[in-house]
Amino acid sequence: MSHRTTLKMSAAALALACTGALPAHADDTAIETVIVTAQKVEQDAQRIPLAVTAFSAHDLEKSHIESLTDIALRTPGFSATAFTPAELNLTIRGIGSSEAVSQNAAGDPSVVVFMDGVYVGRGGIADLDAYNLERVEVLRGPQGTLYGKNAAGGLVNLISKKADDETSVRASATVGNYNQININGQVNVPLTDNLFFAGGASSKNRSGYEYNETTGNRVNDEHTATVQGQFRYVPSDDLEVILAADYTHQDQKGNPRHNICNSSVAGGVHCVGVNPDPRVVNAYTDGYLRRDLATVHGEVNWKTSLGTLTSITSYRDTRIGTLTPFFSNPVNPPNQIESTEIDSEKNKQFSQEVRLAFDAMDNRLTGVAGAYFLHEQNNRTEGLFQQFPAATGFANYPQDLSARSVAIFGQANYKIMDSLTATFGARMTWENKDGEFAGYLVSTTVPGVLPPPLAADYDVHASKSWNAFTPKAALDWQITDEAMVYGSASRGFKSGGYQGIAGNAAGAATPYDPEYAWSYELGTKTRWLEDRLQLNGDIFQTNYSGLQISQLIPLVGLVIGNAAEARIRGAEMEFVLVPFEHWQLDGNYTYLDSVLTKCNPAASICHVGNVLTRAPKNKVALGVQFTEDVNIGVLSARLDYMYTSKYFFEVTNIPTQTQFGYSMVDGRVALSSPDDHWELALWGKNLGDKLVATYVTAFAPYAQVLVPYAPPRTFGVTLTFKN
Repeated sequence: MSHRTTLKMSAAALALACTGALPAHADDTAIETVIVTAQKVEQDAQRIPLAVTAFSAHDLEKSHIESLTDIALRTPGFSATAFTPAELNLTIRGIGSSEAVSQNAAGDPSVVVFMDGVYVGRGGIADLDAYNLERVEVLRGPQGTLYGKNAAGGLVNLISKKADDETSVRASATVGNYNQININGQVNVPLTDNLFFAGGASSKNRSGYEYNETTGNRVNDEHTATVQGQFRYVPSDDLEVILAADYTHQDQKGNPRHNICNSSVAGGVHCVGVNPDPRVVNAYTDGYLRRDLATVHGEVNWKTSLGTLTSITSYRDTRIGTLTPFFSNPVNPPNQIESTEIDSEKNKQFSQEVRLAFDAMDNRLTGVAGAYFLHEQNNRTEGLFQQFPAATGFANYPQDLSARSVAIFGQANYKIMDSLTATFGARMTWENKDGEFAGYLVSTTVPGVLPPPLAADYDVHASKSWNAFTPKAALDWQITDEAMVYGSASRGFKSGGYQGIAGNAAGAATPYDPEYAWSYELGTKTRWLEDRLQLNGDIFQTNYSGLQISQLIPLVGLVIGNAAEARIRGAEMEFVLVPFEHWQLDGNYTYLDSVLTKCNPAASICHVGNVLTRAPKNKVALGVQFTEDVNIGVLSARLDYMYTSKYFFEVTNIPTQTQFGYSMVDGRVALSSPDDHWELALWGKNLGDKLVATYVTAFAPYAQVLVPYAPPRTFGVTLTFKN
């Protein structure tokens, strides 16, 4: 089925749903109000001039959402792919980072994640179902004013449930294919009248999705354990103190690339011995992924005569080790080639935010003002082993970076009239990155012929400071209680950085500059049919400058530079419809038109007219949900359909680095006991078993196309107890 046919069917289904018979009374079918903290205060999501998609704990459960990839499939304009299981590449509205930018010690993402107000820098997070989440919020478009650093494309907010005075226990066990066994437990206990504790633990284990014919092992498996705890102290109505910590340990085999060989290309003889099964690799080693993530953070909320004063203090310690064989096939002598990357990283991050949420003039003037500090110490070593017909060599690239970011910010909302509100905000950020960058040739079989991208040993010190002013202005008109229109202009930026693997000292010491994005948006948020239909939409244009892109230069490596300017235009639509009691339809559609418009004259990389990476022109998500009381309990079912059109993994836009359009179908059926203490759920993901690449590396000189793939069809049964 073509995507055009799919879109026509989707539009027809929506039109039919909107015009079909609806119940006479809306009390049992009204859509619930969603409260978000996207602007750092609690607000009705339908009354803020911002494109935000929120998933409640109930939504996460009913769709069996486990990861940010699952969130991205269901969110307008959001894409998430994985270079490795621990390194996600997030893109919102065409703005994201290449693998080379986000992996090196001095690189940063363009779309960021916040966990309970804490910026998640290196190392990522555990799967979402390992946490006791209240909701997930995805903010689309630059968020440079209230969030600042690296939120050029947008961000993801993860909000945990707060410990409270209700004793509760929740435990679940999952058994699925690929020998999947997951166990999760959460508890909430009031220790005194004003001191509460919430904690939990999660264990996730399964066999690998791929088989390595060379070693006889299954690879791309999972073995992860997470624990977390939170103390919440509420001595009075005006004061709240939270102390929380979490720890994740992951130790599993690696993710070798499958080799798609093109025997028609010159050099195609090297395809000999490659298994055509995409779930089979021929790597000389399995590789590994080892990850330890630890976070401690404290939050204080104090209601004063001036407003609510909030302090968030956090420390993160991240340790990651990976070994990834890339070519993963027995290329026969005399043309033996292999490339293996061995990475080790230790990152320490400290952050402090203090802000005041205020209201004045009888609530006509509200807003937030504050200051932010972030310091990161990142020690990373990238080892690169390469074997080519002429020589074999191994090189190490140690990187020791100290990074600091300081900012002051504020945003105010003023009611010009009861129905008309103007928003103005700005943030000033000062950043510095100071580091030692080295490259050492450890060994080579033929002196003077160096397969690793290293002309000569080097050890250099480099330091660079940047600053950025990121304002925002918006105007929203609440036409009625059920309808609001808004317009906004906002700026975001992403920090500059340094090459991770440089070919020489000059390249290692030369920084690339920050990215900047100006976005202009018009949107509407509406409720219809006595709160049974929610329909939101927006159109936007983003002007993107200083775009950091990377390109694989054979025998040189990934080169990062500020190569271009880009223009992104798009439209998004989201709806929720409750046509009858017990039924819900929901979905969204994104149209995206992105193009590189101008080259940096000093850049060696130029692709004017090409499409940005991970920026599909069309993206659709549709869901149908049903709940009904039956004799033995409550029966619920949900079916999700997601379609993503073609996108590219590199700005070169070459066909071999393309993911063509694909659709996904997920489903879940559950039966709950009458007292809601027990639930048995049968679920399945990627039911059509679609083969979807998470990244593609093309190595033209040897006719190699190297691909890691997203999970195949998975299914299982989950038993949950709640009390």
